[in-house]
Amino acid sequence: PQCGYCALGVSCRICSMGPCRVRDDKTGACGATASTVAARNFARMVAGGAAAHSDHARGVAETFLGAAKGEAPGYAVQDERKLMLTAQRLNVPTEGKSAKDVAVAVGEKALSEFGRQHGEIEFTHRAPEKRLQIWRELGVVPRGVDREIVEIMHRTHIGVDQDYRNLALQSTRAAIGDGWGGSMIATELQDILFKTPVPVRSRVNLGVLKKDEVNVVVHGHEPLLSEMIVHASRDPEMLKLAASKGAKGINIAGICCTANEILMRHGIPIAGNFLQQEAAIVTGAVEAMVVDVQCIMQSLAKTAEKFHTKVINTSPKAFMEGAVKILFHEDDAVNSAKAIVRAAVENFPRRGKVEIPDDVEDIIGGFSHETIEYMLGGRYRASYRPLNDNIINGRILGVAGVVGCNNPRTVHDKIHTELVKELIANDVRVVETGCAAIACGKSGMLTPEAALELAGPGLREVCEAVGMPPVLHSGSCVDNSRILIAAAEIVREGGLGTDICDVPAVGVGAEWMSEKAVSIGQYFVASGVHVIFGGLPLFEGGQEFYKYLTDGMESDLKARWSFEPDPHKIAAIAFDHLRKKRAALGILGKKDRVLFDMAMRRELNV
Repeated sequence: PQCGYCALGVSCRICSMGPCRVRDDKTGACGATASTVAARNFARMVAGGAAAHSDHARGVAETFLGAAKGEAPGYAVQDERKLMLTAQRLNVPTEGKSAKDVAVAVGEKALSEFGRQHGEIEFTHRAPEKRLQIWRELGVVPRGVDREIVEIMHRTHIGVDQDYRNLALQSTRAAIGDGWGGSMIATELQDILFKTPVPVRSRVNLGVLKKDEVNVVVHGHEPLLSEMIVHASRDPEMLKLAASKGAKGINIAGICCTANEILMRHGIPIAGNFLQQEAAIVTGAVEAMVVDVQCIMQSLAKTAEKFHTKVINTSPKAFMEGAVKILFHEDDAVNSAKAIVRAAVENFPRRGKVEIPDDVEDIIGGFSHETIEYMLGGRYRASYRPLNDNIINGRILGVAGVVGCNNPRTVHDKIHTELVKELIANDVRVVETGCAAIACGKSGMLTPEAALELAGPGLREVCEAVGMPPVLHSGSCVDNSRILIAAAEIVREGGLGTDICDVPAVGVGAEWMSEKAVSIGQYFVASGVHVIFGGLPLFEGGQEFYKYLTDGMESDLKARWSFEPDPHKIAAIAFDHLRKKRAALGILGKKDRVLFDMAMRRELNV
C-alpha cells in the first residue's frame, strides 16, 4: 500500500516526534508547514541523487589518478587530445609537460573539486557567462559538491532551515554541483580513460542473449568494472575455458546505464533497461548478472534462486543478501574481471530450460558532444552552426533532452516512446540518455532509417543530410552533462540568444523514479531549461513550494518545472514552450530561402 501523504511529498520522518503527515492548515509536531516539509523532501532527494552521481565520479577520479601514476594496471589514457582540453578547462598547466604529468595533475585537480570549501567548481565556467552571473547573484555557484550535499542534510535537520525558497536554492546549488561538477567530471575522465564515444551500431532487447554462449549481463552504473569485464571476456584463456564447458563463446550484454557505457565504446549489445533486469534472468540463459551500484533491485537474488544464474556483487558499497561476492579491485582490475568471468563460465553447464525472446532491434549509440560537432561541421570546422541555422530557419522546432528511468507505475516504456514519436514527428531534435534511450532503441528510433518513417519533414531533411538518427543516444545518466555542454555550445555558436534559457529547448523525465532524476531535473532547471516530469507531482501537497517549483522558480532561474503524466500532454507543453522561445527570438515562422542580390548583400552588417 502506498501512502497518499508520501505521494504528495508532505510526510516527514526526520525526527522521532513524528512521523508527521502535514496538509493544508495542519503542521508537524515542530510546527513545520506542508511547504517546509515538501521542500525538505525535495532537497533530500536532490542530495541523494547528487551523492550517487558524484560518488561514482569520485571513484572514476581515483582510478584515473591511479592509472596516471601507473598504479592501476589495465587502465590507461586513451584520448590524449581530450586530456589536454580537459586540463585547460580545469586550469591545469600543460605547457612543456608530458601527457603523464598532465594526467596526474588532472586527476589531482578533479579529486580536489569534490571537497573544496571555497570558490567555484571549475566546470561551472563552461556555462554561458550570463548563466554564471545568475548563479552568482543567487549565491548558488557550488563550492565542492560534498560540501553542498552536507549542507542540505544539515539544513533539513529538525529545527534548521524552514523557508521553502531558501531550501530550494540550496538544492539548486547541490544540483549544479552534480551536473556541472560530479557528473561532468565522471563523463570527461571516462572519455579520457576509455575513449570519447563515436557512433557505433549494435542491437537491443532480450533477444541479444545467446543460447549457445556464456551470457554475462553487466548491470549498474560504473564503467570501471564493465570495461574490464569486456576485456576479460575476450581473453584467450577465458575463451578456451568457455569452449571446455561446451560454450561457443562469451557474450556480454548490458542492463541500465552500464549498458549504455559499453555500447558507446565497444558496440556491446543492450539486453534491456531498468524494468527488464529480472526478465533477463527469467530467460534461463544468464550465467551471471554482475552488479555494482544504483538501480539494482533487491529482488534479483530471489528471482535468481529459481534459475542457475549467479548474481555477483562487486562493490563493497552495495551488498545484497543471496548474491555471490566477488569484489572488484581497481588496482588489480584485470584479475578481478577474470575471476568474475570465470565464475560465469563455470556456471554454464548448470543451465536448465532456456527461453530467449526473439525481440531485438538495431541501434546506433555514442553521440558524444564531440561527435555531434564533428558530424555537423567536419574535422576542421566542427561546430553547432548547422544545428543553430536549422533551428533559426524552422526546419527544427527545437531540442528536447528526454532522459531518465522506467517506473512500474506506468506501462513499461510507453510514455518514453509515445512522447518521443510525437516530438520527432513535429520536427523536434531529441537527445537521450539512460533508460529512456534504451526504450526508444527498442522501438526502432535510434537508426538513421527511422527518420524516413517517423520524423517530420524538416527534421527528416536534416537527418538525411548528415546521416543522423532522429533520436541521438548520448550515453548514461551521468552523461546528461554532455547535454549541458551541448546547450552551452549552442549559445556560444550564436543566433539563439545569450543564455541557455533563450534556446528553444526542453528537458523531460518521462518515467522518472529515482533521486538521481530529481537532481538531474533541478540542474537542468538551474541551467535555464524548462523541465517536465511524467507521473505524479510528488511535491504537490506543499502548495506554496509546489507553486514555486512550477512558477516562482522562473523569476530566479529563468526556468521552471512542470508535472504531467500523459505523454501527449507532455508533448503539448513542450511544443508550447518551444514556440514561446522561438517567438521571443523572432524566429517563430519558417524562413524561406532567399537568393541575395548585390543590393541586399551591401545591406548586410558583417
